[in-house]
Amino acid sequence: MTARLTAAALAGTATTLLLLAAPHAQADTPAQDAKAAHEAATAPATLTTLSRFFARDGKVTMAAAAPHIQGSSVPVYTLAPEFVAGRPGAAVAHLDFMASTAVSSDGQKASLWTARQGSGWQVVNIASGDDETRYSAAGARSLPGGTVFREPQIDAWYVTKGAKVLPLDEDATRAIGANGTTLTAYRHHVQQAYGDKLPGSAYAKSGKAGGYGPQKAQAAPPTRDGSALNPAAAGAAGAAVLALGTVAVRLRRR
Repeated sequence: MTARLTAAALAGTATTLLLLAAPHAQADTPAQDAKAAHEAATAPATLTTLSRFFARDGKVTMAAAAPHIQGSSVPVYTLAPEFVAGRPGAAVAHLDFMASTAVSSDGQKASLWTARQGSGWQVVNIASGDDETRYSAAGARSLPGGTVFREPQIDAWYVTKGAKVLPLDEDATRAIGANGTTLTAYRHHVQQAYGDKLPGSAYAKSGKAGGYGPQKAQAAPPTRDGSALNPAAAGAAGAAVLALGTVAVRLRRR
């Protein structure tokens, strides 16, 4: 495992389930939404913030960062609480946000998360690396036509199609084995792991590790230069809306 830098206050731990209870659509993202998400990622204000993000450690200056968006936005799905609860017909994952990969002039990569905010799409998080688009591509190779999704409690990535679930990273492999498992067996796995942490459970009501329900966005921790993320309302990804012009940095396990 390595640490991943993010620009939003996502309180993610192995038992934190806050990202899973928001009501996201299960259907594929319409083309117009994908286009709007891409436009948000390529907006001048976003590129300015990316320059600041890439320059945070002095590897490149803001003026020289020259960030650009590589490829198209991809949908990111997250394990659904209804599936964990065993609701008949529930999809394994819900559409959470769209992700785009940004690249700086010196080769650094960052993942831009965009989510619907009101009537439009906004950038809600910037994370170092390109996990979202990389695993999306890996899933398409492993199981063409499948749905790539993440289990954020252990930061695991999978692809599923029909009755099959395959792992895409080390965390997923540890959870279900290198050869994958059936959808039924995976449901049993997540029910055992999180079934007592669903919304309304004693665990969730106690507030331990965030429970399984939604939480209000919290202020981000200070960045290395002392700035902080604007603690605005939570977006579709459970992250605070990114205040373009400030970048809050924290470590996220991956």
